[in-house]
Amino acid sequence: MASRVASVVRRHPQITFFVLAYAVAWAFVPFGSFGAFGPLVAALIVTPLTRGWAGLRELGSRLVRWRLRWLWYLVALGLPLAIHLLTAGLHTAAGDDVPSVTAASVSAAALTFLVRLVNPTDGPLGEEPGWRGFALPGLQSRYSPLAATTILALLVASWHLPLFFLEEGGLQPPALVGGLVTTIAVTYWYAWLFNRTGGSVLMVVLAHSTEGSVQADGWIYMGVWCVAAVGLIVCDRKAWRRPVDPRVVTSPEAQHQPAAR
Repeated sequence: MASRVASVVRRHPQITFFVLAYAVAWAFVPFGSFGAFGPLVAALIVTPLTRGWAGLRELGSRLVRWRLRWLWYLVALGLPLAIHLLTAGLHTAAGDDVPSVTAASVSAAALTFLVRLVNPTDGPLGEEPGWRGFALPGLQSRYSPLAATTILALLVASWHLPLFFLEEGGLQPPALVGGLVTTIAVTYWYAWLFNRTGGSVLMVVLAHSTEGSVQADGWIYMGVWCVAAVGLIVCDRKAWRRPVDPRVVTSPEAQHQPAAR
């Protein structure tokens, strides 16, 4: 029985990964919680079954791939901050109340950022090794980065669905749609950053931690992220073709190799 299950996993690594990522995360919903670490757990289960220790080493290397130009660190941290600042500016221009920036609020955001960087039960470290470290390279072995990211974006947004209903009172339909669209738009940004940095999950963890360190939602926030996603696709069309760098894909052959003994 165990060998039969392992055989199915090796033949369908991507499907198995997504099923596990959903199952682990959603298993906590009846208890009023959500397993944000589902993608990480799924990747740690499927990778050794399909690619053995070599696959785990590759996954780990993506997570600590830090030798990049300083510009990429600036981009990973700067774009989410710029999105937040632009959103706040647009809210101010529209006459909405915007919380004032104080030393205490900056300190709280910085502390949240640092905690999210090292907490495997939170979104950045709990999700990115799975979504970007495992799923995206596998999808890009069969599809263009644009098609692969679109598939991933829809699956990631659906995976987040219970979170919107777990909020106090649940979200109304407009807010729910806004949250899902924002999640889809942000996925294009993370995929672009991952591919442009040679498959660095670390850069995406930094970006994800920055994006979530300041609470923001609403139509304006959604709109700004949508503009950013479209801008990345239109202005950097070459980045959405099949990547040449072998570090950002997982070959179909490697996915179907038996785990190393």
